[in-house]
Formats: sequence, C-alpha cells, structure tokens
Amino acid sequence: MLQASSPSKHNAMLGKRVPHPKSTKYEDEDEFNTPPAKRIKREVTDDAHSPRGSPSKRWHNNAVPDSDADSEDEDLEEQPRQRRTDLESALPPIQSDKEAIEAYEATRAAEQAEDGERTDRLGERKWVKGKSSIYVDAFNLALETVLEDEAHLFDVAEHAVFTAWRCLSYEAQYLYVRLFLRKTSAWHRVSKLGYHSDVADLPRAIEDLQVVRELPPSSSHGGEHPGELEPPEGTTLESQFAFADRSEDCIQDLEEASSLLRLDELKALAKDARVQGKNKKELLRAFRRTSGKQTGLGFASMKRSDTEGSTVSIGSVVSEDESRDDTTSRPENRDAHWVDKIMAETGPCIRLALPTLKLFERVHLVFYRSTEWTEKSLTTIILARIARWNFPDYIVSRSANIFASRALLLEFEASLRTQFRVDNIMEFNGTPSKDTLQVVLDIFEEVHPRWKVLLAEEQRKEDSIYSTGEGAYLRRLSPAWVYTRIVHKGAYVLGKYKHHRREYEVLCELLNQRLFHTSRRGDWYQRKALLEEHYMHLHLPSPPECKDIESGKRHWKRVALSTCEQGLQDHLTHLIFHHDLQKRTMKLEKQLKVPKRLQHDFQHVLLTKAAERTFHGIRIERPPSTSTSRRNSEQQIASSTNPTTATPTAAPKPPDRRTGKTIWLDPAPHTTLDPTTNLPTPTQSECSVEAMCLSSYRALNYKGYHSEGGLLRTLFAYLFTDILFLYLPNVFQTPYQTCPLDLHTDAFFPSRVSEIHERLNVIANGGAAGLVRGVWEVHGGERKTCIVGLEWTFDVEDLVEIVEAFPGEALSTVMKVLAQEYGQRGGGVPDLFLWKPRGVVGEEGGEEEETGEVMFAEVKSENDRLSDTQRMWIDVLSGAGVRVELCHAVAKEVRVQ
Repeated sequence: MLQASSPSKHNAMLGKRVPHPKSTKYEDEDEFNTPPAKRIKREVTDDAHSPRGSPSKRWHNNAVPDSDADSEDEDLEEQPRQRRTDLESALPPIQSDKEAIEAYEATRAAEQAEDGERTDRLGERKWVKGKSSIYVDAFNLALETVLEDEAHLFDVAEHAVFTAWRCLSYEAQYLYVRLFLRKTSAWHRVSKLGYHSDVADLPRAIEDLQVVRELPPSSSHGGEHPGELEPPEGTTLESQFAFADRSEDCIQDLEEASSLLRLDELKALAKDARVQGKNKKELLRAFRRTSGKQTGLGFASMKRSDTEGSTVSIGSVVSEDESRDDTTSRPENRDAHWVDKIMAETGPCIRLALPTLKLFERVHLVFYRSTEWTEKSLTTIILARIARWNFPDYIVSRSANIFASRALLLEFEASLRTQFRVDNIMEFNGTPSKDTLQVVLDIFEEVHPRWKVLLAEEQRKEDSIYSTGEGAYLRRLSPAWVYTRIVHKGAYVLGKYKHHRREYEVLCELLNQRLFHTSRRGDWYQRKALLEEHYMHLHLPSPPECKDIESGKRHWKRVALSTCEQGLQDHLTHLIFHHDLQKRTMKLEKQLKVPKRLQHDFQHVLLTKAAERTFHGIRIERPPSTSTSRRNSEQQIASSTNPTTATPTAAPKPPDRRTGKTIWLDPAPHTTLDPTTNLPTPTQSECSVEAMCLSSYRALNYKGYHSEGGLLRTLFAYLFTDILFLYLPNVFQTPYQTCPLDLHTDAFFPSRVSEIHERLNVIANGGAAGLVRGVWEVHGGERKTCIVGLEWTFDVEDLVEIVEAFPGEALSTVMKVLAQEYGQRGGGVPDLFLWKPRGVVGEEGGEEEETGEVMFAEVKSENDRLSDTQRMWIDVLSGAGVRVELCHAVAKEVRVQ
C-alpha cells in the first residue's frame, strides 16, 4: 500500500504526561532533541541518529497536551508490520511455496507440450521442454496488461526497451526477473548466482542481458517537482542501454570493488595489506585508507597504461587527497593492484542497469497500483488462477485512466521520493532535531501551493466525472494524495515551532477538503479544537463585543465546542476519535457553564473499565525448544488436544514479542484409555493459557472461542458480503479476489457510505441472524466461497446464536469500526469471545438469560500488559455497551518437566 503507518512518538513532557491517542500523530512536543523514553524497534534500521542537545539548551515545554483522555502512559515496542500490496491483500491465501510453484510449472510445461505437438505438424514447433517459469509468466503478465491499456504512459524510448525485452531469450528473461525480485541494483557474483536448474546456459543469458543496445531519442522529459532536490542520478534512459551492467566496465575504484568481498575474504586481503579492524566496516575503511597511501614495490618508476604523464620523485610531498586523485603526477598507489586482485577473487559480476530497473518498477507501480510488491504478490495472482476455488460473482473492471498523463505518473513517483525524505526525518532516524524539522518545513512550503492546485483539479473531477465516492480509490494514486500526507506532517512541525496561526490555517484547509486521507479527519478536528481552546485568542481577532482577554478566550472556547460538534457529526470521522471529542465537548461545556438542559449527554457511550477476573491453574515449565518456536509448539498442543479451543486459522501466529508463552493443564479433564488396565481414565492435557481460561469460562456456562479478531472478521464477512462485492470501478481487477482492492484503505468506507449506513441500521434493528443464514445458503455448505476474513470452520448455528445474543446497537458499532478501518483494526481484539444463548442459567445458578449475553475476555498472565491496540478495542467495546473482562491466569502450582 502507498500509505505507510507512522510509528508513534513517545514524548517527554514536563509535569503530568497526558498522551494523545496513538493514531493522532499530534503529540504536542516542543523538546526537539529529547529522545524517546524507550527505544522503539522499527522496520527500518536507524542508520544515523539526530544529535541530542544538552539539557540546558532544550526548549521549555509550556504547551497544552492534545488530549484530555486519562490513560496510563506506556512505551510499548512497535510490532513489525507486514507490508503487502492491495492486490495481494485481495487475493486468497494461496500457498506460494516451492511445491506449488513446481506444480504450476509442470502443468504449464504439459500445456506447452500439447501445443508444441499440434504445431509440429505444421513445422512450427517452438516449445522447448523446461522453458516455463511462474516468475517470467507473472512478470510478462504485468507488462502486457499495462501495455494493453496504459501504453500512453511510456515514451518512444521506453517502448523500444519493451520491444528489446520481448526479443530476449527465455533464460535471459528468467535471470533478469529473479534478480529484479531482489529489488536492488547491487552487484552479484556470476559464480554464486545458481539457477542452474532453470538456466542451462548461464553465460549466454548474462551476455544477452549485458548487450548494449541503441535507443531512439526520448519523446518526453521529466519536469521539476515541488520538494524534490534533483532528479535521481542515473535513472533516465540515454541514447544506449543494457539490461545489466558488466563489472569489467563499471568497477574501477577500490571502494566499490572492496564492497564485493565477504568478511573472510576481506580478512585475508587485509592481512596481506597489513591492516586491522574489528569488523567489516572498520576493515574496509582501513584498507582503503592504507591502499591510497601505499606505493607498490616495483611500481614506483612505472606509468599507468592510460596516461602519458610522468611520475614525480618518491620524495615529493603530496596531500592525502592528491595521493588518491592525481594519478598523473605521483607514484602509482596500489588501488589498481588491489582492484585487480579483488576482481580475480570474485570473478565477473552482474548488476541490473538502473535505468531499466526503474522503468520496470514503474510498470509494476502501474500494474499493482502500489509501490510495494514482493515475490509472493508476483506469483499469487498466477496461482490463484489455477486454484480450484470458488470466488464470488462480481464485475471485473480495470480502468486505463488511473494516471491521466505520463507527466502525472512522473510527478506521482517524485512525490513518493519526497515523502520518503520526510518520513526518513520524522520516523526512521530517531527523534528529529530542530534543523531536520526545518527541512520538513521547507518541503511543506514548496509542496503546499502545488497541493492546492491539484486539490482544486480533483474537486472539479469529482463534481463533473465521478459519482459520489466512485473516485476514492483512484485518488490514492494522485500526487495530491501524497502531498496531503506531507501537508499533514507539515502542520505537525508548525505546531512544534509554535506557529499556531499558520498551523490553524493549514488544519482548516485539510478539513475543508473531503477527498484525501479522510481517515485522519478525527486527528484534524481534535487538534483544531485544541488550538481554538488554548491559542487562537492570541493570534486571531475576536468579535467586537469581546472587550477583554477573558471574553476572547470564552469566544474561542465556544468555537472549539462547535468544532468538536462538527467532528462528531461528520460521518467521515472514525469512531475511534469520538471518545476524545466527547470528553473535550463535556469539558468545554462545563467551563462555559452551559445550562444542564443544553449540554450533550454522552452517558450511553462513557467508557467503563474492564472488569477483572482471576483463574487459577497448573502451569508447566520445561526448557525452551531450539527447533521450533514456543508459540508454534503451544498451538500444536492446543489444536491436537482440544480442537475447539484453537484459533480457526490456517496460518501460524508470529511469536509473542513481549513475553514467552506459557503451557498450562486444561482444567476440563479428558477421558482416555489406561494402557495398563484398559479402563477409561480422566486425564488433563496440556494447553495454552487462553485455552485454560476458556475451559474455566465454560464451567460458568459460557460458550466461546479463542479467536482474537477471527470471529469479528467472520461476522463482518457474513453481514457485508453483498456490499463487499458491490460494483465500483477499479476495485476488482482480477476474477480471483476475495475482497475489493480498497478494503484495507481509507477509501472503502466513503465509497459505500450510504450502503454501509443502511446495513448498520438493519443490524441495529436485529436483522443480523437473517443476513448470516442468507449468506450461508448461497456461499456455504459444499461451495465455501472465498470471502475475506470468513472462516468456514465457525459453526453457522453458533454464529446465529452469537448475533441473536449480541445487542443490535453494539454489534452495529463494532461493525462500523471494521468498515471504517478494516486494515488497521484486525489486531488487538480480546483473545476470547464468549456468549450465553437465550435461556441459559446464570453463573451462580440465578435467573435465565432471556436475551442472551456476549462478552470479550483479554487473557493476561504474569508480567503481561495491554498494548495500545488492545486498549482501543476495549474502549470501543465498552463504549458500545459490551462487557469486557481482563482475565488473569495465576499458577496455583508449577510443575517442572
């Protein structure tokens, strides 16, 4: 996906810390050089950290925190996020392992063999056994699909490259695609490439890729784009091109040559050069420095073969820089000698040429509608085609108008590079300094005028071309979408510099548009209300009737109250922001002394703390296994001993990052045959802590699943199947999708807002059971249609019982959260889903439950704590009136094995 979630910033504030919700990204931090309280693990390695200022030079923080919500402040580690394309997310969970790929290629080879036998009779046999690969097929499918409808996005020179690609041999194409999937333009040793089972004549394939070909003059030129320093060097096609570079032609200096060495090879070479270092980085630095100063024995009186300049005497005084650069007037240093020695060690190397690599990346951007793709996303679409699975009926539509012109495509690429610069400063290199934040501010000032122009153009397009919401997914591939995110971050930086008036103006502009990043509208309302409440009386004029400062403050507090009301009434404001807006509304009404009869009443959604319950059990301790992860072994135990307690999903769960998983004895005994007496004997099997607690709840007359978010996603699929597959242009681009492409984006909800609200009303009025049965009759049974999130392992009668016991308004609220943020809200759901159907005796043997009961339970063992996403779900569920319990597992006995 194009949008990347920003890691939260843990800000140190003087006095009481009142953190803002993690999703708002608007922590009011003014200490530019204060590092996080706890180092956060990120996807991107921190290569360089901003310098930390001394405490005496730090700015005094006298700003007002953004949120008045009371919560404990915790610095939790970020969980690594798996990034997938929209297309890959929409395809079924196909197994793309080696066996599946080999099965496809065998089938493909058989089909080509039959075609070859038929054409042989006409003397035109072209098929050669073994010349079929899923990687080449998928790569060419993307290329031909793009060129069929969107060829106008590429100029004459680029089309010449595509023509040359089609003329390459199969083996050359295969080698290129495998190197392309490594997504880097690094050097690869020919001797280490492998692929011998797929490429019979590797030298010939390499030679084909390295042939220099002529190109016609380019018919277009890239322009200047806001925020970009300069076009990336070496990425444009010239008069000649090759698909791959030769190391013999390109590697001339010691620095590039030495980077090819492995550590053991570098150590051997360093020993010869008599240099030392603790690691590869130090060895390389010492080796390059020493080689630049040394003169080779016996080389002092010799000249380079490529120069006619005479040498100077050995005693001449030369600076270090001159000793590296001035080869015509100094004794020959040993760089050339060492380069030759290194290349003899590594042998010939190959590297994908950067201009053609960037061109094919642009093809994949257009095909996948995303800058992200992987080997799996390349092959899944092919494997889904041959899988004998059932898919829903929908209209496939792929528009050729995603990018109206080549210029917009190039600007979109440039905007992504600019966004990466901003993210690199804000998120990937520690706490940004004052100087780096100024760089972001400068980028924002450059981007802002262009953003307003594109915004007006997109609004005209929305008013004249698209129906309401129809263009929402297309807009994600507009430069304006990326610029909106940069403007959002620019507003954050303006706040850190205390440019509150300018920040307020930008927030108003962001809220006045309803086309881009609608999921952030809750952020903007909250920050705008805070500025109005605390700062705007200092920066903007108040009405004439406000004679003093206090009356001006009261005026702007009334404006802030109005902003909160607008945010709560805006149907694009996601539910997760409602609680903070409601709390600020109540606080402002209290400060303004609004009469009680005119105040808002949010009692029905006020959060209640989760109830706590403790179960005692027997815990098993054993040495950790080295062969498999503890969580995987725990899952195997749980699924083999008690299938009903296992999570009904095929994919194994990642290991818990915060604490090791524990093994317990299931309190519900199972009857087994004693091998000595051959008599039935009650025994206790090993299980997970969640399964132990689930068995304890069953003893209290609850039914339940350890499903985490699986059951809610299944309910969402049952209740919204027809809306998921409602026709909208461009969201169904293959016949093998389990959901629309925009489901995991913020474009899904506004595109179908009327249909979703109508369905939520049906659910709130008790119509969920009928919807579940209707979907089962059409898609269940033997058919088992592939629908996103739908686990057919859940018994349909259990699901009907659940939706009948689930209060209609509460179920509607939970489903609305998923409809608004399906991609972001899959995690954090409490571990256990529990329910009592109608007419079940209560816990203490009391009266029967007439309407049934549903409850969520988050299982916590010792030294475990809630994450931010878990807190969010507890808030949503308790705000909807659903009971949530924190279930503590305490070991009454520990058995060591």
